[in-house]
Amino acid sequence: MQYKEAIELMINRNSMKLVTAPAPSDEELSLAFTAAMSAPDHGKLRPWRFKVIRQENTKTFVDYAINLRQNSDKPLTDEKLAAVRQWIDDVPLFITIACHIDYNSQIPEQERVLATGCATMNLINSLQMMGYGVFWSTGIATYIEEFQTGLGFDPLDYRFLGFLAVGTPKMSIPQKERGDYHNFVEEWSAPL
Repeated sequence: MQYKEAIELMINRNSMKLVTAPAPSDEELSLAFTAAMSAPDHGKLRPWRFKVIRQENTKTFVDYAINLRQNSDKPLTDEKLAAVRQWIDDVPLFITIACHIDYNSQIPEQERVLATGCATMNLINSLQMMGYGVFWSTGIATYIEEFQTGLGFDPLDYRFLGFLAVGTPKMSIPQKERGDYHNFVEEWSAPL
């Protein structure tokens, strides 16, 4: 693949929430996680942590998240719960995302979170280049501490950043209109 083709794939990348089986193979996941390891990483801390939840465990994962949310102070409405169930019940693979917080490091926490975001984006781009649909969710129970703990990410040591829903797209991935980069980029030549 020429670099322009790779860049076109990134330019045309879009989230795909509606996915179904099959999920990526072990070989494809290995390649995608290897790409994630090449993320920028100040201090070589490799703060990203991922957990793979395969199809045989997705129902447990989903039921756990929904149960915690419904018993929280912000339960989903019946309509929203039905929509979440309709979407999530077909997802064949989830990948949870967390950032390890090393309190002994001189590297600021925000840099570790950014590095984890970069690793996650490398993972997303890799999976989408393979033809899979990927959706990064911070919904359902992401911000409920018990959910994070139940996934094995102690809130004292990790910042939980959500999960990826991964699978084969149920339809063509819709294209979005992108903003003109000129509106977000300036030339700088001297202090203001």
